[in-house]
Amino acid sequence: MSVSIQYATLKHENYAQAICDLIESAAKQRGTGIAKRDPEYIKSKMKNGNAVIALSDIGELAGFCYIEIWEEKKYVANSGLIVAQTFRGQGLAKKIKAAAFQLSKEKYPQSKLFGITTSLPVMKINSDLGYRPVTFSELTQDETFWSGCKSCPNFDILTRNERKNCLCTGMLYDPEHPNNNPKKQRERNIKKFYRWVQLKKVSFLKVMNNAKIFLS
Repeated sequence: MSVSIQYATLKHENYAQAICDLIESAAKQRGTGIAKRDPEYIKSKMKNGNAVIALSDIGELAGFCYIEIWEEKKYVANSGLIVAQTFRGQGLAKKIKAAAFQLSKEKYPQSKLFGITTSLPVMKINSDLGYRPVTFSELTQDETFWSGCKSCPNFDILTRNERKNCLCTGMLYDPEHPNNNPKKQRERNIKKFYRWVQLKKVSFLKVMNNAKIFLS
């Protein structure tokens, strides 16, 4: 079954609810991430030309990603990257992300692109596009963006750490200073950073569990 990746428009608005359901299902499977999106919000992204959709040759939803804009276009994020279960294992996530990345650069060439993720494959995809791992202090400080993390089950960790770090990894693409290191070096750096994140996760969860035991 072939899949086409397109810039989404209002002609795709009938997929909005299915996209929201897919985002919620994926978040539950991971145990992390933004779990809720409103269909009207997804439609607004389509209307403004700030989304990418992947469809099979029979019109089945295969994947999706949308663009968010922060601090008057200083920062742009590619969010909600999802691939339906049936279409996984085909490199589709990488293709959707690349399309969203290209759309972002076309519409917002001066903006810094960023994202936060717990996924090693997503970190590798971002790295191949020129992103680099960064601390949260280098990302947008827009309160609306961070309040969007409230539906993530790890939001308490974010607030306990005064929004300095969490279980997610921040990644940034600066058009003036892209990550142009050789691919092997980028992959080594990502793997090292990911291992550090996993150690951080174990440490945080241990502290949280001890706190729950103490308070019970």
